Amino acid sequence: MTQTILLTGGAGYIGSHTYVALKAAGFEVVILDDFSNAARDVPDRLELITGAPVRLYEGSVLDRGLLARLFTETRIDAVVHFAARKAVGESVAMPLAYFETNCTGLVGLLQEMEAACVHRLVFSSSATVYGIPDVTPTPETAPHRHMNPYGLTKITGELILDALATSDPKWAFGTLRYFNPAGAHGSALIGEDPSDIPNNLMPYIAQVAMGQRPHLQVFGDDYPTPDGTGVRDYIHVEDLAEGHVLSLKSLLETGESHLVNLGTGRGYSVLEMVAAYSAACGRALPYRIVDRRPGDVPIYCATVERARALLGFEAKRDLAQMCASSWAWIQARAQANAAGRPTPPRQDGPYRPRGTPSA
Repeated sequence: MTQTILLTGGAGYIGSHTYVALKAAGFEVVILDDFSNAARDVPDRLELITGAPVRLYEGSVLDRGLLARLFTETRIDAVVHFAARKAVGESVAMPLAYFETNCTGLVGLLQEMEAACVHRLVFSSSATVYGIPDVTPTPETAPHRHMNPYGLTKITGELILDALATSDPKWAFGTLRYFNPAGAHGSALIGEDPSDIPNNLMPYIAQVAMGQRPHLQVFGDDYPTPDGTGVRDYIHVEDLAEGHVLSLKSLLETGESHLVNLGTGRGYSVLEMVAAYSAACGRALPYRIVDRRPGDVPIYCATVERARALLGFEAKRDLAQMCASSWAWIQARAQANAAGRPTPPRQDGPYRPRGTPSA
């Protein structure tokens, strides 16, 4: 029997790519999303990529009534939990909102899973749980250190899962600590489309490439790195999505929890990123060196041996592919917006049509 997976936040950047990867792997998938950080036309784009109707419940992970109805109406075998607030700066200004969505939302989801006898969950965590690490590449054994409320919510989420797994052996969790997702799907139909200030470097570079910014600000060029600029571990979002599929398969096949970094194990500097994106878009992109930012570290990379050993995971796509796919997506999105193209029609199944108010 085909297994059905619930993706909370499944219309977002990483969630949408994971949807495609899960469908390719033979899973049925249901999305729960309130579109607070996702474009309304993502489900239509997913339908174009996969050739199948998207099964969608529109609403918040905080809506317990909606969650209860979802688990009642649909047999769910496991959950991949993306739904969370994720902007570091915003978390400093709005800590209670972050604790509510990221922590209370997780607890409510787990309670509804328990009521539905669903005990497998892949958790979207982050390398921010390491704060400023003592060692890089950074292993999963590095201590928790939070630098902001967002990081604290991810640490808290991990601790909640640890406590639950300790209390009852029927639970199994795949905790995935992402480093820096980048790039877009090869179809150029989905990609990173931040609605406010970007959280990562590549969207800033893309905005320079599109002429939306006059130049990129490079924060410091005197770090102990090959070119003096900060080095980070960037992973193609399609590789990251495939990591979720491997994590889910492991949970379903073994019933054993795991915690792994998802990265490439190597880093790229800011200037390497600029050069690679310049090659992708066909012109040199301007940048200016400015002062360092407080709290930035010279190098931030993942150890990847545990993910390889436990899940068979290894990133396949390189920096050139990240930049080329991002540029293709950005151009396609801009052309569609400029043309004012209508959203492709989709058929609603026996699930909540978009726009229907939550109960």
